[in-house]
Amino acid sequence: MNGPTVALRILSYNVRGLRDDRTALTEVVRATDPDVVCVQEAPKYLRWRATCAALARDWGVLYVAGGGTAGGTALFAHLRVDVDDPREVALSRQFGWPDRGVASALISRSGARLAVASIHLPLAAEARAGHGARVREILDSYDTPYRLAAGDLNEQPDGPTWQALHGSGLADLDPDCGPTFPAGAPHKRIDGILATGGVQVVEHHVVDHPAVGRASDHRPLLAVVRVPVTAPQASSPGRSPAR
Repeated sequence: MNGPTVALRILSYNVRGLRDDRTALTEVVRATDPDVVCVQEAPKYLRWRATCAALARDWGVLYVAGGGTAGGTALFAHLRVDVDDPREVALSRQFGWPDRGVASALISRSGARLAVASIHLPLAAEARAGHGARVREILDSYDTPYRLAAGDLNEQPDGPTWQALHGSGLADLDPDCGPTFPAGAPHKRIDGILATGGVQVVEHHVVDHPAVGRASDHRPLLAVVRVPVTAPQASSPGRSPAR
């Protein structure tokens, strides 16, 4: 790859509504030292924003977007990256609450700009296809050619939604990645991190930490990517927005 690039650490994690061992969850997240955390099944009911903020403190990051407004899909980021244009998009509703949605933002560091979307696709196959198309539309609306989606696709990589995302330019970062579900003895992969061309994969793996079996029913995915610099570096550090 020609020109300078910047490394970003992206963690994707279905946390099962915090129904498991929260201390173990914190151990797993902190051990990966992420720049960005794409969360599925984040808090979305009573006092969910306060719970998301408390999670962020536990994990050493900032809450950016999502939760109750996006069906439990949420985005968190470390202070060492800048965050712009955070969005919360509900794609479907159940009993008046968003059942599925997308939390997204423009993540930048030292002139590299990456649009990131945390996603959780529906259980029904026909609904997954429509949501997958909307994910790409949301990412395409950001002012950068480099885009990444991470989350629980509720479908294995040979499924039609993965293939449709590939066809629209979002490629699986590691087709040989191991299984992610269930966490205790994983035998299928329904979680993934996908990105557009130009996003260089440095590292990608299923996180195997001693606490993963107690933290959630999914194992998280960690990707280290390098993103080309497309904007001049600011003379003074920005500040990541949080709520």
